[in-house]
Amino acid sequence: MKVVIIGGGIVGLATGYQLLQRFPAIHLLVLEKEAGPGRHQTGHNSGVLHCGLYYKPGSIKARLAVQGIRRMVDFCARHDVHYEVCGKVVVATEPEEIPRLHALLERGKANGLEGLELLDRDKIREYEPHAAGIAAIRVPQEGIVDFLAVAEALALEISSLGGEIKCSSEVIGLKEEAGEWKIRTTAGDYEADFLINCGGLQCDRLSRMAGSRDSCQIVPFRGEYFKLKPEREHLVRNLIYPVPDPKFPFLGVHFTRQIHGGVEAGPNAVLAFAREGYRFRDVSFRDLVETLTFRGFWRFFLRYPKMCMEELGCSLSKALFSRALQRLVPEIQASDLVQGGAGVRAQALSSSGELVQDFRLVRQDRALHVLNAPSPAATASLAIADEIINEIRDVFA
Repeated sequence: MKVVIIGGGIVGLATGYQLLQRFPAIHLLVLEKEAGPGRHQTGHNSGVLHCGLYYKPGSIKARLAVQGIRRMVDFCARHDVHYEVCGKVVVATEPEEIPRLHALLERGKANGLEGLELLDRDKIREYEPHAAGIAAIRVPQEGIVDFLAVAEALALEISSLGGEIKCSSEVIGLKEEAGEWKIRTTAGDYEADFLINCGGLQCDRLSRMAGSRDSCQIVPFRGEYFKLKPEREHLVRNLIYPVPDPKFPFLGVHFTRQIHGGVEAGPNAVLAFAREGYRFRDVSFRDLVETLTFRGFWRFFLRYPKMCMEELGCSLSKALFSRALQRLVPEIQASDLVQGGAGVRAQALSSSGELVQDFRLVRQDRALHVLNAPSPAATASLAIADEIINEIRDVFA
């Protein structure tokens, strides 16, 4: 059987790796439009190993995050990928956040997290001496990793197991004909008995190309980071996060120590003018028109106009960005920050203007489409791969 995976990000690569382990007789081809694997979400995220604290108990996200971090840590240990389980603190800075903090603690316990610890003001200082906060949760299972190195290790495993990865091969046409997929790419044509779409920022377009009709659409939100100057990195030991506000759809800025050194601060969440728009000046007319003519985007904007404008302000003003960070670490000044990188979330939005919160897998007769895989998809990628394979196991019977 010939199986083609579209997308050489971490979810596509993990799926290929798991497929070859479970069904070694298949012929596997991974098609990646960029010159190498992991060039978009995989290589532009914060590098945090998420263990499932935030996600609704019983959701696919919660289940796969808890399974996924264990699987990811084991994979990294076996393949000499540098990682560290350093723990994080989730800090309440206002009295009204305390009930939400306690609810978060119960949610984490319901999801099966181990070693969660409720901290008072003095205990917070033991872990993060410069953090603000009147209470916090310490999450010892969280950590940091280089996800691009994970992707490279997965690519090597796929090759060693007999699979093939073709880069610089953008899919430009899909047609099902006589029980087989005809796949046109910028580097040649291919055929497949089964298709798995892990196209990330392009996944909805690929699904429509394949004849699937899902009402959700990818709306790109750029997350921008600053870095702390080296002489100010001592202000953050590991990971400092805020308590999520249920009135807003995004988590808010936080601090992340990087596996190769340095401390990132962010991200914000601002509409990107291109699906792969990592800079403010990156504009795709096609992408922008598609977003602005999608009614779900306008319903989202009208639901959260204040948040949208504040996020844009933080994008344009380092002073406003630093003010948001001061809620967690009051000593931070705008002068402590230097420009960092950015990522773009492949976030599915419903036509009603709601962010699709859970992972979303859509099955066709001879295809499966991964249509929403935002954070913690990188951490959970090996577990997501098993979920995908379990959804299509009848194909290999």
